[in-house]
Parts: sequence; structure tokens; C-alpha cells
Amino acid sequence: MLPSVQKQPNIVFILTDDQGAWAMGCAGNHEIQTPNLDRLAAEGMRFSNFFCTSPVCSPARASLLTGRMPSQHGIHDWIRGGNVGDRPIEYLKGQTAYTELLANSGYTCGLSGKWHLGDSINPQKGFTHWYVHQQGGSAYYNAPMIRDGELIDEPGYLTDVITDDALHFLESQQDDQPFYLGVHYTAPHSPWIDSHPQEFVDMYDNCQFDTCPQEPKHPWSIQTAPWSDDQRENLKGYFAAVTAMDRNVGRILDKLEAKGMREQTLICFLSDNGFNCGHHGIWGKGNGTFPFNMFDTSVKVPAIFSHPSRIPQGHVCDELVSGYDFMPTLLAYVGGIEHPEAENLPGRSFLPLLIGDEGSGREDVVIYDEYGPVRMIRSREWKYVHRYPYGPHELYNLVADPDERNNVIDAPEAEEQRRSMKERLDSWFVSYVDPSRDGTREAVTGFGQLELAGPDGQGKKAYHE
Repeated sequence: MLPSVQKQPNIVFILTDDQGAWAMGCAGNHEIQTPNLDRLAAEGMRFSNFFCTSPVCSPARASLLTGRMPSQHGIHDWIRGGNVGDRPIEYLKGQTAYTELLANSGYTCGLSGKWHLGDSINPQKGFTHWYVHQQGGSAYYNAPMIRDGELIDEPGYLTDVITDDALHFLESQQDDQPFYLGVHYTAPHSPWIDSHPQEFVDMYDNCQFDTCPQEPKHPWSIQTAPWSDDQRENLKGYFAAVTAMDRNVGRILDKLEAKGMREQTLICFLSDNGFNCGHHGIWGKGNGTFPFNMFDTSVKVPAIFSHPSRIPQGHVCDELVSGYDFMPTLLAYVGGIEHPEAENLPGRSFLPLLIGDEGSGREDVVIYDEYGPVRMIRSREWKYVHRYPYGPHELYNLVADPDERNNVIDAPEAEEQRRSMKERLDSWFVSYVDPSRDGTREAVTGFGQLELAGPDGQGKKAYHE
């Protein structure tokens, strides 16, 4: 008897940590070795202008999961307090995640890897398989993980171990019920030196790293970045972390093909935020500087979608899309699962783009980002960054200055453009901000969130100094 045919596709969502959009061979990087991501791009669609909602992990991940921007879901920095311990905090309590809607529609939902949205020990948001990191990041060996509700240390290389668990989940799935699997790597997040299998580090012994020019240190840089003689070893470690992760992506693709599931599985590959490895004189992401930065290298992420039976193959889409568009797109893709709060969310489905509907480009699209009191609006031609309440502010003409070198915020000839973008920025955020979770009122430091934002925090210190 032939196996039953599913109407809804399986979903494998691979999410990396701190991977720059530039850190893939298929994105034009001739130095980094990512044969399996290149293979995935050849079998699907790569988005060259996909933006995170906040250039730091937990807020961006919460936005992907809920479709809300940070000033709606209330996570404004990476989660430092409330992951495990005596006082766990469920930061997204009462907020609908797309995995809950999938589970309610018959999907079996599993998560292998990084959660980092609070109360890590308890499965949340529709997941029935729950193998997660206790915190958000750690060493790659003896990593603190949670399996079957128990706090454990995993002796193996974490990227491999996460994949092993994901493959076990895939092996247990049947043909008659769709599944969703999140594979959330901690790679290529630091640490980089003496942290990755030597075979991958050795691949970059002769690399010139021309794709990561080591620029003079940015005057706002605050990270403990490798500004000394170990820059090259850090670069080797970062590239090795990406290549080791890429090898594991290949293991997932091979498993899907071996089980005959590839044709009925949508694969989504993203990173939570971008990353600078010396770009702009920064090692880090949005909180690699203070004030926080919104450079494209911090807010652009790699993005590949592949489903051979439906998504055009080998195509690159350069339309502007955002992490807050991910949830409505995914729900539309699997058959139009309804979200009761959709009208109150900022994102819009880019499904027509994803399935190759020619001429379906969304008109007059701009991208919005935020990190605490720092907000950004970006069109194809311009980027405006506003820092509440006093600045400094930035304005870049991306046509004449695509690398964002020349801040024209005070140029008289750009005043009309500045005013127009500021007005549009204010209007958009007013439309969607939850006043009780408004990031402009939060003293975000870049060193981690300790408590719920706004009144929900009951007056406790919310951000680590």
C-alpha cells in the first residue's frame, strides 16, 4: 500500500546564531566553505535583503516566533535572567506563537537547540519534543542542555549534538502527520578559539580573509573584541564554526532525502541577526557598539527557503523582507492557517515572492528595526537611524554610499529626506507599539535583560549594567 499523502508540508526551520548575511558561499563569499548551504540555495530561493527585527538574538527570535516587534512582545535584549534557576520567567506568556497554531492544526512540533526566551526547562509554544540549551550560549563542549526535563552537560561538540537530536526526531516521524522541526544552532556565536573541531579550523590556515577586512576600531566599540594579534585565529574559528554547522545542515538534508521526505518538506534557513567580523571596525552585532548600531552587516541575515515541489530553484530575490513577515508567510504557505491577531501585527506575507509569482513585488516596502531606544527605517535608497531621546542620529544615502560610510544627517540637501523618514518612522511605530512594552522607555544596555519590560517587571531592575 502506498503511504498516505499529506496536504500540509513538513517544515524544518534551521536557525543559526550570529551569522552574517555575508557568511555563505552562495552569497558571494569566495573564502568561506558552505557547500550544503550553497546546495540548499541551488534547490530553492535565497533572499538577499532579509532583515532581522532587532540586531540581537532574543528579541529577533521572539519576533520570528510571534510576528510581533520587540515593542510588542517586550523582549528588548538578550535574555540574561529567568532562563533556569529559582525564578524562571516565561517572557512570551500569553503571546501566540506560530508553532502553537501549527500544533493546533495537527503538526507535531519539535525543537532541538537554542531557545533563549525564558523558562527553558518547560516546553512552550506547542512543542512536544524539547531538547534545548539552558541559557543561550556557552562553550561548544560540555554545553549546558536540557533533555527530558533534566539539566545536563553534553560532552560532545554542540553543533553535532543538536543535529543528532534533530535526526532522531526526524527518524521518529510518520508519513501521515505533518511535522515542524526547529533546529536552532548556537553556531557561529563565540567562542571561536580552541572551540571547534580541528579539521574545520585547518581548512582556513591559508585563508586571506579578504571578505572580513579588519578596519580601524569603531569609536563606539565596547565589545571585548580581538583587536590584538589573535584576530586571525578568531576569524579562523568563526569560519570553522560556520563550516561545521554547514556540514550538519548536509546531514539533515541527507536524512530527509533518505526517508523520502524532501519533496514534501519546506526548509527555511535563517540567522537571528547579522554579525561584523571587523566590518565597520566592529566585532559583534547591534550591541557591538554603544550606542547600538544598525549597520546592514548587523541587521541583514542569511535567508534561504527550499521546497523542490513548490519554490523555484536557484533563484535570488532582492525584495526587502523582515523577520516580522516570517510568521504570516509561513502560515499562508501551509494552507492559510488563521491568526486571530493578524491585523494587529506589523508583518505581511511574502508568499507570492516565495513561490515565484512574477510581478508580485510589494509596493513601497520599507524595513523597520529597533533595539531598545534605537530605531531604524530603511528603504532601498535611504536609511535613517534615530536614537531616543537625544541621538546621535544617522542618515545614509544607500545608492551613493552602500557601505554606510558618510552620515549625511546634517547635510542641508538631505533635510527633507530626514524629515520624511522620521515622520514615517514615528507613524509606523505608533501604529504597533504596546505602550507598556515600548523600547524607547527601556534602559537597554546590550548586556542582557533580567526581567519583564515595563510595568510587568514590577519595578525590578530589568537590564544588566
